[in-house]
Amino acid sequence: MTPEDPEPLIGRVKGRETTTGRVLEEMVLPALRRAGYTFTEQTRVGNRPNGRKHNVDVIATRNGVSVLVSMKWQETSGTAEQKVPFEVMCLADAVRELRCVSAYLVLGGPGWTLRAIGTLAVH
Repeated sequence: MTPEDPEPLIGRVKGRETTTGRVLEEMVLPALRRAGYTFTEQTRVGNRPNGRKHNVDVIATRNGVSVLVSMKWQETSGTAEQKVPFEVMCLADAVRELRCVSAYLVLGGPGWTLRAIGTLAVH
């Protein structure tokens, strides 16, 4: 997203309050501030492929360039990993629609069984 965009954001929404998710935000938000980003929290960026509202935790902006940040905290083991690909698809759609540079999915908490995704190398 750049300052020239006519509709930079669709709308801000009030997020649900969770203490565990807030732990992750309390680590990420100060890092964004220190890196020189300004940000809005809990912002609606459109609709997901299933028609439901899509809210991101943070839209961070620096030098007129915006990135989306979605944070997922998993306290106990379960099926959360199945939600990761869907979130990635939704973030990719939002990046295209809002013309953001990129999006980040930050995973935290002891409940994830997914530990390392690896790297993609192009030869």
